[in-house]
Amino acid sequence: MTIKTIRWMTMLPLLVLAACRDGGGPKAMGTLEIVEVDVAPMQPARIVEVRVHEGDTVRAGQVLAVLEQPQTQGQVPLGQAQVSSARARLRDLEAGPRAPEIERAEAEVRMRQAEAERSARETERLRVLAEAGAVSRQQLDNSRAATTAAVAQRDAARENLRLLRQGTRAAQVEAARAEVAGAEATLQSARETAGELTLVAPVDGVVMLRAAEAGETVAAGQPVLTLGDPRRPWTRVYVGQGVLPALRVGQTVTARLDAFPDRTFRGRIASLSPRAEFTPRVALTEDEREDLLFGVRVEFDDASGMLKAGLPLTVDLPAREPRP
Repeated sequence: MTIKTIRWMTMLPLLVLAACRDGGGPKAMGTLEIVEVDVAPMQPARIVEVRVHEGDTVRAGQVLAVLEQPQTQGQVPLGQAQVSSARARLRDLEAGPRAPEIERAEAEVRMRQAEAERSARETERLRVLAEAGAVSRQQLDNSRAATTAAVAQRDAARENLRLLRQGTRAAQVEAARAEVAGAEATLQSARETAGELTLVAPVDGVVMLRAAEAGETVAAGQPVLTLGDPRRPWTRVYVGQGVLPALRVGQTVTARLDAFPDRTFRGRIASLSPRAEFTPRVALTEDEREDLLFGVRVEFDDASGMLKAGLPLTVDLPAREPRP
C-alpha cells in the first residue's frame, strides 16, 4: 500500500493572494483537498472479491478485498506438515533410544555372535576334512569367507549397540533444531504471503475510488481501492513576500466557504515553503503574475463534514504588524 496525496483538480488549485479591500488582513483563495490512501497488493494476484463500494465508510483493519494466487494456495498446509515432521524428529532425537530399541540391538548382537561362532566351527571342521582330502579346497575357502562375513556383521551389531547406549549425539540434535527453525520460517513466509492477498483498510476513511473488480488480475502496487480521510482536509495557498513574515508554522487561521460566507472554519498553518515559486497562471492581475509567491499549507480539523474535497474557500491570513 502506498500513501500519497492526490490533487482533486488537474491544474494548480485556484490559490490567489489579494489585498483585502475592506481594510482587513490579506486573504488567500484555495481549493480543499484530503489525504488519500491507495490500497494495493504487494504481489500480482487475481481479485476474488471486493467487499466495499464507493462512498462506503470503512474502519482501520476492515477487510476490503480478497485476492488469490493459484501457486500459493497449498503452501500453508505444506509448511504446517513440514513443521510437524521436523518437530517430531527433534523430539525423537532429544528423547534418545528407548529401552525396546536397546533390547533389540542386544538380541541382534547375540544372534550375530552365535552365527560367527557356528561359522568358525564349520570352517575348522572343513579344514580338517580338506587336509584329509575329504572335501575340496574351494569348499574350505567358501566357509572361511562366510566366517569372515559373520564376524563383520557381529562387530557391526556391537557398534550399533554401543552407539545406542551412548544416546543421540549433540550435533544431531542441533541439526534437527535447525531443521525445525527452517520449516517454521518457511511456514511463516507462506502465511505472510497469504495475508498479503487480503487487503485491509490501513486507516479510517471513505472509499473514494473502486479501481478494480472481482475476476481482474492486478499487478503488484496497482491500486484496487482508494480511501480518503475526510476528517483532515487541507489546502495550499500562495502568499507574497509582504505577507510571509507574518506567518509561522502552528499559527491559527480562519477560512470561509464561498457558499457559506458567514460561517468560519478554524485551521492551522502546517508548513511554509522555503522556496519561492512563480505565480500560478490563474493570478488575477498583471502585477501579481510578475511576483514570486511562497506556498503555505493550511490544515483543518472538520467535525461538521462540510469541508469537502474540491470546494473553493477563502483563508483569512494574519496581517503583517506595521513598523513602529
